[in-house]
Amino acid sequence: MNKTKIEYADYTWNPVTGCLHECEYCYARKQAKRFSSIVGIPNGKIHDLPINFTYKCKYPYGFDPTFHRYRLDEPSQVKTPSTIFVCSMADLFGEWVPDEWIQKIFEACADAPQHRYLFLTKNPKRYIDLLRKRILPLFKNMWFGSTTETEESPAFYSVKHNTFVSIEPIMSDFNVEGKAYDNNNIDWAIIGAETGKRKNKVVPKREWIEKIVEKCRERDIPVFMKNSLAEVWGEPLIQEFPWGDK
Repeated sequence: MNKTKIEYADYTWNPVTGCLHECEYCYARKQAKRFSSIVGIPNGKIHDLPINFTYKCKYPYGFDPTFHRYRLDEPSQVKTPSTIFVCSMADLFGEWVPDEWIQKIFEACADAPQHRYLFLTKNPKRYIDLLRKRILPLFKNMWFGSTTETEESPAFYSVKHNTFVSIEPIMSDFNVEGKAYDNNNIDWAIIGAETGKRKNKVVPKREWIEKIVEKCRERDIPVFMKNSLAEVWGEPLIQEFPWGDK
């Protein structure tokens, strides 16, 4: 695990890396390309590294989805209760990820119950699938999130347990009556702007953010603004947690 600069977490933990979504603004893909190795050649398939894998390169297959089994015990090695963002360099709930990988990660979380675990996906319907299969653990220290950038993006929940929406990067004016707010199962909202130097980078307008904050206030949903919004929103940023203090 690594200490992180992500404002709402203490650590990132990446037992799975890589993704097949092909998002044009993805920072993780750039990182994986930078720190990949010659151990394996990326081929767009999934890869499973054994528990005794010794060449511990961060991204041996580039940004191909890869299960690093040798990382499963990392949360147990941190004794101080912490907030851990799981798979910041992957979409753990992408359709290409085997149930077995996800189960093993949930088991590793259960072995280190002192921590709070944050999961985030662009495929929240996988949560429903896992719930039906009785794989999704509805523990107090588990938080399940969905990423959305526009009102058309999927952000829905039938899981009434510690759910949050991450509107990052916000790419357009948000219809706050739309899909991200179509039920009362959202417990937290994170908002962030696109970072990096992409040619067509979107700089959000303050009124986009104000509409989201207003709707969250109406529904008593805590709001967390990432530091990337400072130039748009100004100081101080709203940085609230649904569980109280970080």
